[in-house]
Amino acid sequence: MAAGPGHIVVVGGGVFGAASALELRARGWTVTLLDPHPLPYEGASSTDVSKLVRMDYGSDVFYHELAEAALAGWDDWNAAWPRRLYHQDGLLVLSRGPMLPGGFEYESWRGLRERGYEPERLSERTLAERFPAWRAASFPDGYVNARAGWAESAAVVERLLDLARRAGISIHLDGFASLVDAGSRVAGVVTTSGERIVADRVLVCAGAWTPTLLPWLSDRLWTVAQPVLHFRAADPTAFRGERFPPWTADIAGSGWYGFPAIADGSVKIGHHGTGARVHPEARGEVSREHVAKARAFLRDALPALADAPLVQHRVCLYCDTFDGDFLIDHDPDREGLVVASGGSGHAFKFAPVLGQIIADAVERRPHRGSERFGWRSTGGRRAEEARFVGE
Repeated sequence: MAAGPGHIVVVGGGVFGAASALELRARGWTVTLLDPHPLPYEGASSTDVSKLVRMDYGSDVFYHELAEAALAGWDDWNAAWPRRLYHQDGLLVLSRGPMLPGGFEYESWRGLRERGYEPERLSERTLAERFPAWRAASFPDGYVNARAGWAESAAVVERLLDLARRAGISIHLDGFASLVDAGSRVAGVVTTSGERIVADRVLVCAGAWTPTLLPWLSDRLWTVAQPVLHFRAADPTAFRGERFPPWTADIAGSGWYGFPAIADGSVKIGHHGTGARVHPEARGEVSREHVAKARAFLRDALPALADAPLVQHRVCLYCDTFDGDFLIDHDPDREGLVVASGGSGHAFKFAPVLGQIIADAVERRPHRGSERFGWRSTGGRRAEEARFVGE
């Protein structure tokens, strides 16, 4: 039997927190959203100009199907919201050599085809013809998936928070200091200003701050820094639309991915690797070495950007789990506490279904992520063994 609605404190106002707060409010819960920063917070993982939206997950059918459901949700949000925040520009998936069975690119291509999609296979010649910004000789194989694109991530979070306020969710700009214990259960939170907020449930959706706020989770969650660069294109039109969709470039081996030019003419280039473990309040800066590495990649892959001005750089924070799957479940040792975190650099695309999954977990209802996202043994796995590519 699912728990009846009561009062829940949601700690964290990023995409996990905003989406789940909205869904819980729709189910009749009284919701208090707690975050120490003005929202949306520019330093949060989910607050950036863009995130990839894709079903391309190698041979992992679970994430493919979850992303398929999320894509339907992005369509619904586009139809309902004043401005379209998901842009279905497609996804260009490139390989340094022939796509081979067992490789991320080939398995993604095959998985799409097996589920009824028609990704277009590319050769060096067709890449040069259709996507001229790319140095085709460096990528002799790959495909284009039309059912993919990117989302204006900061604007999405802002929209969800606006809907939360309209729905009557109380947003407190205050920090989390500690849990309120009532015997064997969690009965609320104490804020950094000393306020005591009593609640039936506490849901921690604090992203990269989760391992700091709940240090007993440090064996399964940790904060990782990943660099993001923005280059100003001399001709932004060459890096937009059908000629330059979002892309991954041999990502399982190289880590490089990116996006079309935005309104100011800048092109975002991300890199997903093992990253560096950091404290969320001391994330550091993008190193000169990484910028040099990025320019070397651009010289080989996107030569028109190789010497483009670097107009912005950002250290993006991930909350990684030991296996790359999210952690969305009740803490088995603390009744009344639910954790929804561990986005591992690939969660944002699931925003339209995250709220339902998290709310179901709060109410102990079965949901499509129960097995993958539930509390589980670490089995001694390490962050660098996680298997997913980034956003």
